[in-house]
Amino acid sequence: MIQIENLHKRFGKNEVLTGVDLSIDEGGIFAILGPNGSGKTTLIKSILGMVIPNKGTIAIDGVSIKNQWKYRREIEYLPQIANFPNNLKVKELVRMIKDLRQRPSEEKKLIDLFELEPFLDKKLATLSGGTKQKVNLLLTLMFDNTLIILDEPTTGLDPVALIRLKKLLQDEKKQGKTILVSSHIMQFVEEVADEIVYLLEGRIYFKGSIEALKTKTNQTNVEHAIAAITNLQN
Repeated sequence: MIQIENLHKRFGKNEVLTGVDLSIDEGGIFAILGPNGSGKTTLIKSILGMVIPNKGTIAIDGVSIKNQWKYRREIEYLPQIANFPNNLKVKELVRMIKDLRQRPSEEKKLIDLFELEPFLDKKLATLSGGTKQKVNLLLTLMFDNTLIILDEPTTGLDPVALIRLKKLLQDEKKQGKTILVSSHIMQFVEEVADEIVYLLEGRIYFKGSIEALKTKTNQTNVEHAIAAITNLQN
């Protein structure tokens, strides 16, 4: 699905990614983890073509993304911070995105799932942070694509919405989709991820299953395992 080789990215004198090699197979949920400044967002944006690497290659389904843009239409991306036009109503924003994408969508299912019906006629400026995040998830997941990238998808969600999101991601995985998730909530990661990719100072220090991570660090949960692997590298 995704093949990354010798990826380097520098912003000025700050080297954010340093020779990243990463292979993501098709199907499954992969958590991209690391402390602030580790290069997670830069890696994600490089896959999306939003950041141009200084060196290295990225291929999706065996095809290089260099100087390409059409491949992005096959990716669903939820940014960590979504800047919505505050003067639009929720239903107007949904309609606008559907008009832009010109693809079949499943917005009704997601509106029901996240209980957004009462907010469809409300302007985005009036919504709480958690409700905006539900709208963000609706816009991201209402189209049927095989690659989904979610940057901090749990932000602001109430417990019921969080449970529904976890079930939704498992359902998407059962359909053979590949899901990349970046999150600081280790309990969420432990419950949904099949594999963990851990970045530190622009390098990948671990890639494998949660059980392999626990075994490597001799810990019983992901939070302590991540802390242990961070300490091992310091």
